[in-house]
Amino acid sequence: MSESFSLPTAPEGVIPALVERFNSGKVGELMTLYEGAVLVADDGRTVTDSAEVAAELERDISLGLPLAAKARHVFVAGDIAEIVVDWAIDGSGPDGRHVHVAGTASDVARRGSDGRWRYLIDNRLGTAVRQPV
Repeated sequence: MSESFSLPTAPEGVIPALVERFNSGKVGELMTLYEGAVLVADDGRTVTDSAEVAAELERDISLGLPLAAKARHVFVAGDIAEIVVDWAIDGSGPDGRHVHVAGTASDVARRGSDGRWRYLIDNRLGTAVRQPV
């Protein structure tokens, strides 16, 4: 577990924990939420290797812009939760150009044996159409 950030003890805490870690700028802190998780890349690929997941997350963190996110719905069945999230990254990037990426994610979280919630599936673009793999 991270010394800087505690892991969520309720599924409703997953998104605030994500925002806190993302906005810290530390991909290592963010990765504590992705233990054994699948990240759905923007091109539709499923990424399971933790180094590749970290690289995908680092790409967005390197913009140096804050993540704003709010859970729209949290549906819980035992130790599994679906979280529908509206999110955006907006501002001037490192090159001075305006950056705006946003979407509605369809994420799945799981409660671990330690009682803490972590991502099982991070699908940041939800049902948005992606390019064929």
